[in-house]
Amino acid sequence: MTDLYATQRAMRNMRRAALQRGVVAILDVGTSKIACLVLRFDGGARLEDYDGVGPMAGQSSFRVIGAATTRSRGVRFGEIEAMGETERAIRTAVQSAQKMANTRVDHVIACFSGGQPRSYGLDGEVDCDGNVVSEQDVARVLAACEVPPYGDYREVLHAQPVNFALDNRSGLSDPRGQIGHKLACDMHMLTVDTATIQNLLYCIKRCDLEVAGLASAAYVSAISAMVEDEQELGGACIDMGGGSTDISIFMKKHMIYADTVRMGGDHVTGDISMGLQIPAATAERIKTFYGGVVATGMDDREMIEVGGDSGDWDKDRRTVSRAELIGIMRPRVEEILEDVRARLDAAGFEHLPSQQIVLTGGASQIPGLEGLAAKILGQQVRIGRPLRVQGLPQAATGAAFASAVGLCLFAANPQDEWWDFEIPADRMPARSLKRAVRWFKSNW
Repeated sequence: MTDLYATQRAMRNMRRAALQRGVVAILDVGTSKIACLVLRFDGGARLEDYDGVGPMAGQSSFRVIGAATTRSRGVRFGEIEAMGETERAIRTAVQSAQKMANTRVDHVIACFSGGQPRSYGLDGEVDCDGNVVSEQDVARVLAACEVPPYGDYREVLHAQPVNFALDNRSGLSDPRGQIGHKLACDMHMLTVDTATIQNLLYCIKRCDLEVAGLASAAYVSAISAMVEDEQELGGACIDMGGGSTDISIFMKKHMIYADTVRMGGDHVTGDISMGLQIPAATAERIKTFYGGVVATGMDDREMIEVGGDSGDWDKDRRTVSRAELIGIMRPRVEEILEDVRARLDAAGFEHLPSQQIVLTGGASQIPGLEGLAAKILGQQVRIGRPLRVQGLPQAATGAAFASAVGLCLFAANPQDEWWDFEIPADRMPARSLKRAVRWFKSNW
């Protein structure tokens, strides 16, 4: 197992270097597309200026100066399957974005789905003896959070304090400077499969790029697609991509749960391809132009030319009704939503004060999906488009770019991503004060 502590510390330093240079690339490695955006920072707040433990501490404004997408290759379920093909696809996207930006980029901040994410809620408590809460006290309470044995071959991707409590006052975002006796902290920790991270880091390194940060696609999609109230009062973001569907739940502007369903829009395309005996590319075109999940009386009469070039004249001139197409698509979409519902139920989503669900990602564009999702998930559902970002081309403003835009916001306005915080339960006592203080000093 790689020393994650060292890896994440190195990434932290790279991110600082990238922000000081003023240019950084955003890389969204998905199953259906690889998107690259080049950001230019205006020299606002820098990484070393961050001193808040509240959300979006130390904001820095930026502008998108280059954008490119290419068809993803060698990626399945959000995970790299064929290294050489993925490397070529990443190179293509990055080079095109660099050309548009007319600048060279050395550092990238990447996001990915897959990796079988698992969420943990940790808590810890320390005595402050009626003194003013200092940084060391915050470090101690973090070290006091008991890290569960999350298993071999898994690594921590996100570890965020989501709530502080001082004596009987809870819901504090930054307890420092306040006076109290007992300081408690709730933390959300997300672990993913080690191999998924290592493969992605290795692939990006092969493209002669330095990784300045990693994020979960479930997390960054929610940052861009959910409005502030939804993140504050409790909401879920369902990012329906090509190979997987990412789920994240937010409360008090912090992610408190994340998961992935290993099905997405590509599975719907596969069903159409098999059901109509046509190539995947043709199935994708038919899905995009004529797809849906709710049939009406008109759909029996609307005929779609399947087309083809098999050489069999009758086969190449076939037509199917739109109702038939919907009949193929709907069961798979229902299956994905049923899986999502099971994950939300397991996470206790129904106990949140507000239960808004935001659908985003490329596969959320299927007509009629909003109504079907509201029926299956039993909540208020809306389709979320990413927030507008300065300089973003019109082609990159759709729901398919939610994770790429969210990654821009993650790069510019880091929430207390304490992703370089880890106290391995098997190697050291979880209550190691010395390590926590050392970690805290080197990261603040």
